Amino acid sequence: MHEYTSNARVWGLSCPGFPEEVSRARRWTRDILRDSPLAGDAELIVSELSANAILHTASGQTSGSFHLALAVSPQAIALSVTDDGGTGTAPKVEHQGQDAEHGRGLSMVSVLAHRVVVHNSQNGHTVTAELFTDTRPGAHPC
Repeated sequence: MHEYTSNARVWGLSCPGFPEEVSRARRWTRDILRDSPLAGDAELIVSELSANAILHTASGQTSGSFHLALAVSPQAIALSVTDDGGTGTAPKVEHQGQDAEHGRGLSMVSVLAHRVVVHNSQNGHTVTAELFTDTRPGAHPC
């Protein structure tokens, strides 16, 4: 049954919606990915997605929280941050002008990641950023 065996490993972390938890999320990501050449990019992505959850959703309100999932395989790293929702708008990648003071975070994430997916539900939003370990032309990441 080896065709059903996976080398992927998955971790999860739930954090209260306090600003200081962003550094905890970064440290957690860095500790898990300490041997990966993609650790720095992953840490920056988690930092941005966690901060967005706290600043722009109910996750940053009293008793709010955000949740991280990190999946690692030989081909890819997938980082997901799920917030508590509570806003009328969903996260989206926007390419802001040079003088814009807001709205650059997900754009930066989309530059670092090979793919960014936003999933919206009644309970919140999940933003997943995928980093592929083999990006040679013609290579299949998964």
